[in-house]
Amino acid sequence: MKLSASVGVIGGSGLYDIEEIKDKKEISVKTPFGKTSDKLVYGKISGTPVIFVPRHGRKHSILPTDIPHQANMWALKSLGVKVVISVSAVGSLKQELAPSHFVFPDQFVDESKLRKSTFFGNGVVAHITMSHPFCMDYSKVMYEHSKKLGIKSHMGGVYVCMEGPQFSTKAESKYHQRQGYSVIGMTVATECKVAKEAGLHYVPVSLVTDYDCWKEEDEVSQSKVIETLNKNIQNIKKLLVIVIPKFSEVKPQCSCETIMNGSLVTAKNHISKEQIAKLKLIIG
Repeated sequence: MKLSASVGVIGGSGLYDIEEIKDKKEISVKTPFGKTSDKLVYGKISGTPVIFVPRHGRKHSILPTDIPHQANMWALKSLGVKVVISVSAVGSLKQELAPSHFVFPDQFVDESKLRKSTFFGNGVVAHITMSHPFCMDYSKVMYEHSKKLGIKSHMGGVYVCMEGPQFSTKAESKYHQRQGYSVIGMTVATECKVAKEAGLHYVPVSLVTDYDCWKEEDEVSQSKVIETLNKNIQNIKKLLVIVIPKFSEVKPQCSCETIMNGSLVTAKNHISKEQIAKLKLIIG
């Protein structure tokens, strides 16, 4: 029997080490876009199926620039996923967004330079709307339950996506702060663009680990990030256990699932059979 789930979670490998997850199974999915970041993990929380994707691989061996977003999203969609919860560590660009806080952004600015952030190309063109990139109906549910758990949480804000893998210079950090951005990370913009093309509801939760380096007394180091992230991981696990079973009750008022309607510019009779087969799951 083919395993399926309507909810997917992308984040660190530790996210599926949750005691409440039952019937765990590893899944290998062959995609027309190459290998996924690693084997996917299927399980059930309160009877609700969920699929986990270790974004950087289980050994954390994939750079932000090299994450196979197309393969990851194609695999999730092929398994019936409709909602993707994206968990990622971020630096804060605002005093009030302190380390260990959760932020549920509503916009992003993409400053990445080296990535392919689309399923299309090779003779096929499509343009989707990105004015409202995240599915806030689901974000609001996560935010409300996060507060109930006593987690310091913030709704809204701009996530600026840098290329990495290096952290910001002080000049860059202060520039981003002057622009009014809220948090900075290395994954969400690219991941979101590909998820939207796949017709998935994309729901990011940003776990604040540091103040980037705009504060004079602060310096970002990986050891500092990991220390705070480990505390955040315990909280996000508690939140996932509560919200995943509740997502079936959400009635999203968005066009995420039908976003490709009218977005494909290249006429199908001008697309090769090979490309049609490769993109069938995405373009219908």
